[in-house]
Amino acid sequence: MLQYIVRFAKRFGILVPGLVVAFVSVHDIYPTIDERVPTGVAFLLTYILAAYVLIPAGTRLGRLFFKAPHHLPIYSVTPDGFASDPVNIGIIGTRDEITKAMQHAGWDKADEHSLVNIYKEVVSSLTRRTYKTAPMSSLYLFGRKQDLGFEIQIEGRMWHRHHVRFWATTYNEDGDFTGDDIHWFRRKELLAHQNDKLLWLGAASKDVGLALIKHNAQLTHMIHPDTNHERDLIVDQLQIDGAKLETTITINEPYKLTNRAWSGYLQTDGKLKIVRL
Repeated sequence: MLQYIVRFAKRFGILVPGLVVAFVSVHDIYPTIDERVPTGVAFLLTYILAAYVLIPAGTRLGRLFFKAPHHLPIYSVTPDGFASDPVNIGIIGTRDEITKAMQHAGWDKADEHSLVNIYKEVVSSLTRRTYKTAPMSSLYLFGRKQDLGFEIQIEGRMWHRHHVRFWATTYNEDGDFTGDDIHWFRRKELLAHQNDKLLWLGAASKDVGLALIKHNAQLTHMIHPDTNHERDLIVDQLQIDGAKLETTITINEPYKLTNRAWSGYLQTDGKLKIVRL
């Protein structure tokens, strides 16, 4: 009973900033903007300000009150702390090795976020042309966004793609890949490990269209529920090129994760497959 009370309290704590922003937007922001620009423009500006600035900032502030776990994570989280793609694959190798292996298997390395690349993404959407190396949204493990991202655009299907994000970690060679054997470090420390054999923990999934996010009304990609298939796709591709399946770890019981997108959900067997290049 206690765990349900705690869970409700946490969820309510995240909901409060959204309710406050909604009230302020309707009561103060929209009327102020509406006095200066046409109604349609005022509505659009209010939506952008609330959904993409105020609500994310408020939920991030709420998350500061909850301590991050110190175990091997079972899923990545969004910038405002909501559960997202399950952690389901690990690859052992250097940064250069994983990049070459994924590209040889047919994956494109995602571009970094920049004004130029965002412009290219908007143009590709409007013209319905494929942008094979489109930037990925940031997901986090223990407060650090992904270090590498790879994708395969599905030809003829807008907003459909296979994609995987990776986070670099160091690990004990003689360990069992538990939370005690995997060591996290800050993003700026990654430079010191550029040529080291690292364990790249990944979250593989498949985009199958667009949907609205429930808590802030932003547009996001709808994820296919079967994340196990996406993990196994990568493992099979790398094994064809000579990689070895090092081990399979059960990090959680099979579970269904409600996605932040309306009607979206993810299913996973709770297993982490680790491949050595």
